[in-house]
Amino acid sequence: MMSDRELNAQSSCNGPLHGLKVVDLSINVLGPIATQILGDMGADVIKIEAPIGDQNRRNGPSRNPAMSVFFLIMNRNKRSIVLDLKRPECLEALLRIVETADVFVHSMRDTAAQRLGIGYEQIRARNPRIVYANAPGYNPAGPKSDDPAFDDVIQGASGLASVNAGADGVPRYFPTVIADKFCGYVLASSISMALLHRERTGQGQHVQVPMLETLLQFNLFEHLWEGALGSKDEGIGYSRMFSPHRRPYPTKDGYICVLAVNDVQWRKLLRVVGQEALLNDPKFSDMTVRMRHINELYGVLADALQHETTAYWEARFVEADVPHGPVNSLKDLLSDPYLEETGFFRKYQHPSEGELVMTAIPVHFSASPGTYRLPPPRLGEHTEQILSEVGYEPEEAARIAGTATSTTS
Repeated sequence: MMSDRELNAQSSCNGPLHGLKVVDLSINVLGPIATQILGDMGADVIKIEAPIGDQNRRNGPSRNPAMSVFFLIMNRNKRSIVLDLKRPECLEALLRIVETADVFVHSMRDTAAQRLGIGYEQIRARNPRIVYANAPGYNPAGPKSDDPAFDDVIQGASGLASVNAGADGVPRYFPTVIADKFCGYVLASSISMALLHRERTGQGQHVQVPMLETLLQFNLFEHLWEGALGSKDEGIGYSRMFSPHRRPYPTKDGYICVLAVNDVQWRKLLRVVGQEALLNDPKFSDMTVRMRHINELYGVLADALQHETTAYWEARFVEADVPHGPVNSLKDLLSDPYLEETGFFRKYQHPSEGELVMTAIPVHFSASPGTYRLPPPRLGEHTEQILSEVGYEPEEAARIAGTATSTTS
């Protein structure tokens, strides 16, 4: 676990986005994940919250009001300012912040943003160099451009719930908000690309990451399959994914994951499980024919692996350099030896919430590493500070902050 001293030392590093300012009006999951990534990489993320705050402040257990675990997990490295954008003086305060910013992110439908006075053209008028980004549910040029969309809806429409069907054929949602999380990562990377474009040309732009189309591409990278050749009626779907034997394999005392993807790995794997003779079978002799009979081959593996313990197979696979791994439960992850050795889970002291556990930044930069600089903010914690940075006198900043406080009470 990382100590406070280590966290303080790390906070002195400059990430690759150091010096950039992000105005973040997003709530829920997708937008906050994207902006936390930007914040982890050094950006100054200003979280604009309505008087009631991001609704995730009340989602899950908490030690104090409006500081739930769901909020804490995806809102570090941000500063919180409360502005009631229906009040003219608060909207003007936001626009003054926008004038000093590099990126503007929201999670509203376009019509709602325009109605509030923060549509792309309205924001661009105050800062032509701004990178304005959002993630609508659907293609902004299509007939569903302003329809509401959330993770479960997009999992269904993108085909993900269908490919996740159980043996009974009933579609199932993945037990994770995969649409929100994946689109959040795409949004963060797309913003970074737009910033690079601006660095080269001086030109800001509107970046949109439609959830459905983004998840469709994600799902169809492998599952378009023969559809790439023009087939609409059959051959859609990567057959290996649908084998009933494609699952963690039962061993004598548990489960193990093992996979071979090329001829060299298949030779090693079949040798380890005592089935090397199958390589001489015309059905399994090379990758093309092997894929046509993959369900049968997976069945052979399932039968062989059940006769020895997990530890036995792990030792054999390590010796043979065969890709494999454990089957961890969520609870197992918190005490996994590898994750403990690499320091993936890190404890730190939050000023109001006490000792918390966070996950490490997974991406490594040799010259400009991401850092933990700020704990997840209390609602409106930085309101007066941020207003003073854009030229408000202390009395005026205090008045706006007081208006926000009285609205929430």
